[in-house]
Amino acid sequence: MLSFRVSEKRAWLPTPKSEVRSLLQITLIHLFIHLYKPSLSLEYLKLSLELSSEAAAAAAAAAMEASLEKKAHKQHEFALASISELASSSSSSSSPIVARFSADCGVSELRFHQESQSIAVVNVDLRAAQLFKIGPESSVCIFEASDTGKEKYSRGVTIQFRNEAESRAFHSAFEQLKDFEAQLPNGATSASKSKFDDKIEPSSAKMYFHYYGQLLHQQNMLQDYVRTGTYYAAVIENRADFYGRVVVDVGAGSGILSLFAAQAGAKHVYAVEASEMAEYASKLIAGNPALGQRITVVKGKVEEVELPEKADILISEPMGTLLVNERMLESYVIARDRFLQPNGKMFPTVGRIHMAPFSDEYLFVEIANKALFWQQENYYGVNLTALHGSAFQGYFSQPVVDAFDPRLLVAPSISHVIDFTKIKEEDLYEIDIPLRFIASVGTRVHGLACWFDVLFNGSTVPRWLTTAPGAPTTHWYQLRCVLTQPLYVMAGQEITGSLRMIAHNAQSYTIYLTLSAKMWGPGADQGGVIQSSSCKLDLKEPYYRMSQPQAYTLAQDQQPHQLIHTQDIPIHSQDLDDVDLIAQPSPTSGAQLNTLHG
Repeated sequence: MLSFRVSEKRAWLPTPKSEVRSLLQITLIHLFIHLYKPSLSLEYLKLSLELSSEAAAAAAAAAMEASLEKKAHKQHEFALASISELASSSSSSSSPIVARFSADCGVSELRFHQESQSIAVVNVDLRAAQLFKIGPESSVCIFEASDTGKEKYSRGVTIQFRNEAESRAFHSAFEQLKDFEAQLPNGATSASKSKFDDKIEPSSAKMYFHYYGQLLHQQNMLQDYVRTGTYYAAVIENRADFYGRVVVDVGAGSGILSLFAAQAGAKHVYAVEASEMAEYASKLIAGNPALGQRITVVKGKVEEVELPEKADILISEPMGTLLVNERMLESYVIARDRFLQPNGKMFPTVGRIHMAPFSDEYLFVEIANKALFWQQENYYGVNLTALHGSAFQGYFSQPVVDAFDPRLLVAPSISHVIDFTKIKEEDLYEIDIPLRFIASVGTRVHGLACWFDVLFNGSTVPRWLTTAPGAPTTHWYQLRCVLTQPLYVMAGQEITGSLRMIAHNAQSYTIYLTLSAKMWGPGADQGGVIQSSSCKLDLKEPYYRMSQPQAYTLAQDQQPHQLIHTQDIPIHSQDLDDVDLIAQPSPTSGAQLNTLHG
C-alpha cells in the first residue's frame, strides 16, 4: 500500500521555474491522502497551504527577477543613428540600427541589428575589441574578425549615436561587459590569456603595473634629465620622421614621449599604457590641448589592445637594468610585429650591452663582510655558523647596481648588439654572450662590469643614449656581477668566459657568469685554463648600492694601471645595415690616458 510521510515536505518545495507544476502536485497528493489516509487530511491541508504560500512567493520572486532581467536587457540595448564600415563613407543600412550587449555562453558580445530584423548585421566579441571616441556623438569600434578557413584580421565600424548622452551610456556599457568573465561548464572561464599572461606570473605583473602606476616613480624617470633630454632631442631633431606620421607610444607611462611626438608634428599618437598611469597620462595630455587633440590614450597591454590603424613609427622606453630587465623589450618587439608598417621606424632602433672585467677590492670586501653576521657562535645562545655559507652565496648572487669609476676596468670592453627592428621575441628568452678580453694590467679580477646604450637612428640626426661609466649618471646606473673567487691576471693575459642570461616569469633574468684566465707568457700556446670562477645571479634582486664614483685606492698587491676607455667594437654588416651610424666615439676619445694614483 502506498504511503506518504509528511516529514518529507521539503522535497516538494517548488523552484522559481516550476511553481505551476508544484501547485498541481500538491492538489493531486492532497486528493490521494483524502482517499487512502483520511487521518492525514487535516495535517496535510496545513502543509499544502504552506507550500502554496511558498510557491506563490517563489513565483513573485521569479516575476521580479524576470522584470529585472528585462530592465537590465533594456539598459544594454541602444538605438543608433547609423553604423558604417571604417573604410566606407556611407552607412551600412538606411533602416535604424540597434546595438545589443549580451553575455551568452560565457562570451561577452556586441551585436548590431537592423531594428526590423533579428539577424545581426555585425557580431563583435568584446574580449578582442576596442572602442574609441572620435567625437561627442561618434565612435570607432575595432574588433577581430575572420573569414571561413582564413586567418584572423582586424575590422572596424564607425558608430553614429543620436545624442551625446547615449554615446556616454554606450561607452559605459561597453567597458562593463568587456571586463565580464562568465563562468563556463566545469569551472572554465571565458577570459583568454594573452601572450604576456602566458609568460609572466600574475603576482609579478601586479607589482610591476602597480609600481609604474604611481606618479612618484614616473617623476624619478622624468627627472633623469640625461634620459628625458636625450629622448626629446632625438624626437625634435628628427621632425622629418614624425611630421604627419602615425605614432604608437609603447608603454606610454606619463605620456611624455607622446607629447614629444605631437610637438614634432605627428598626425596622431596612440599612447598605450597598461597600468593605472593611463589615467594620469590622460589628464596630462588633456592639460595640453594643443597637443592632446592628436593623442589617444589606450589603456591595455600591447599584446592585447587593438588600434584603428598601423603606425609609421614606434617610440618607447623599454630599457631596464642591463637593458633587458623587466622584459619590456619583448613587448616592444611584439608591438613592432602587431602595429608597425613595413619599413617603419623604431625609436630606439638598436641596443648594445657593453661588458668588461673590473677590479674593486673594496666592493668585494663589502659584500663578503655582510655575511659575517652569520659567523656568530653565541647569538643569544644560538650558533649561527651553519648558515654562513648560504648567506655568503646569497649576497654574491645579487648584481650590484651603482655608478663606478671607469678606472676600475682592467680590459677594453666588448659589446653585444640587439637590433630591435630585426630580433625575434623568442631570441630574448635566452641570451648567450661569449667573452674574451686581454688584461691591460696585472691585478685581481673581481667580476664583470656591464652597461648599455641605445641608438635613435633618426633620418636627420642619429643620437645615442648611454649609461657608460664616466658618462653623466642615469637612473639605470651600471651593473656589476661579483665573483665569489677573484682571478689573478697579468698584463697581456687572456680572459675568457661566457655571460648567459635566461628569462624567467618574474619579468627578469637569471645570470650565469663564468670567467677564466689562460696561461700567460712562454709556452702559453700549449697551456690551457689555469683559473676559473663562476657565479649565478638573479637580475630581479640586485643590490642597489647607487653610490657616486669614489676615489679608488690601490690594494697593496696592485700596480698603477692606465685608464681603460669604454670602447666600441666594430659592428658587422649583418648586425646593422647602416654601419656608419653605429660608429659612436667614446666620450673621452682623444684624451690623454690618465694614470691611477694611490
